Amino acid sequence: MTAALLILAAYLAGSVPFGLIIARARGVDIRAHGSGNIGATNVGRVLGRRWGALCFALDVLKGLLPTLAAGWHLGLVRFDGTEPTATVSTGALFVWLGAMSATVVGHMFPVWLGFKGGKGVATGFGALLGVWPVLTAAAAGALVVWLASVKLTRMVGISSVLAALCLPVFVLVQPTLAAAMGRGDHPPVWPFAVVACVLAAVVVIRHRANIARTFAGTEHRVGRRA
Repeated sequence: MTAALLILAAYLAGSVPFGLIIARARGVDIRAHGSGNIGATNVGRVLGRRWGALCFALDVLKGLLPTLAAGWHLGLVRFDGTEPTATVSTGALFVWLGAMSATVVGHMFPVWLGFKGGKGVATGFGALLGVWPVLTAAAAGALVVWLASVKLTRMVGISSVLAALCLPVFVLVQPTLAAAMGRGDHPPVWPFAVVACVLAAVVVIRHRANIARTFAGTEHRVGRRA
């Protein structure tokens, strides 16, 4: 029951459509403009960069805060520098990862909008940051890939796909890095790797239209307003 409540609360938090709320406050139905997506990229394209940045920050927080809260409730986040070790139960990890994933599912399929939401990149990034330290470090690596790709291509969609594909790789190499640093208390990596692979696959599927437009040479580029 506790696990179900944590996951449900995380889903409801993730389903808050900040992009739609921000646009409505500006007198715009964001679903009728640009790509029609309620995420930060389309908000920035339609309303301007500062509103896109605000939407991005709020979407990150609605992934981060419920994930941290779930981890704290399960005793996996202690806010004292203590990290989960190899003695942490797999069941507790999966409840935590379930709550984390629920925030992303909520953004993609919000109950308030007929289960038609955004693509989950900003919320997913925030949720990953909340799973300290394994997915936090992997998310930081994926962010570096995303920033480098946006710099080179000026295309947010394909950059998100590349970052998502790198995420499982960053998760899998962390035990090796921890061992090289003399740390033997790394938690079991396979639950994190499974979730990272699933999230990466979902991000790629949600961006299939962006992939098609990229190959067709018609994908939107950063700096061009709708």
